[in-house]
Amino acid sequence: MTNSRLGLVGAVGVVLAACVMVVVPGVGARQAVVQIDGDDIGGVVTGPTGPEAGVWVIAETTDLPTRFNRTVVTDDEGRYVVPDLPAATYDVWVRGYGLVDSPKQQVSPGTRLDLRAVVAPDARAAAQYYPAGYWYSLLEVPGPDEFPGTGPEGNGISPDVPSQAAWLRGLKSGGCTACHALGNKATREIPPQLGEFDSLVEAWDRRVQSGQAGRSMSGALDRMGRRRALEMYADWTGRIMAGEVPPAPPRPQG
Repeated sequence: MTNSRLGLVGAVGVVLAACVMVVVPGVGARQAVVQIDGDDIGGVVTGPTGPEAGVWVIAETTDLPTRFNRTVVTDDEGRYVVPDLPAATYDVWVRGYGLVDSPKQQVSPGTRLDLRAVVAPDARAAAQYYPAGYWYSLLEVPGPDEFPGTGPEGNGISPDVPSQAAWLRGLKSGGCTACHALGNKATREIPPQLGEFDSLVEAWDRRVQSGQAGRSMSGALDRMGRRRALEMYADWTGRIMAGEVPPAPPRPQG
């Protein structure tokens, strides 16, 4: 009798387990349903381990009078909706920290489109999508004990720069970044079009004299202490060329 009961309980357990295995995926599938209408594109982004949360889905078209781009972020279940799109054919792809851009797929509004994220093959490939400020944070500035500077014949820092804080102001909103980003690919590397140089110091010296703002940029380095500033930027570019990358940013949440 006891054995029969155990057998019956075991059989019921197998049936219940089978039901659970059927029901749970169904619940997950229902949770992943994305509601769209005729001018939306929506779906689910997945990667090797499941839904990809906090990645961007980009929809872009050149069918309109000007290039049009709309970007959204996936939720915790990898769902996304790009809403209220003008009628056109769109390239749609995934971008995110830890990834490289997925292949672009062409669709029109009103389409459900599930996308597959592409994991970056290494840290350097992943870092190409990090904000410029993360790359700029790799800059190694002179220490507090090196101020005030001792001039061209000393440590290369201008005696007119009284502190590290004043030096940093020149590198940030009080100087360089008041006009343009620093840390994007165009500024953290030396483009081949700039020419050939014997050193990165020479390359940076040529760079800051380029273009209509060259006089202003060159003057800013003179005020900081030209030699030390050029050495600092050359060291930064050299370490990046050698493979150094910044820490990964967190993905968007909420």
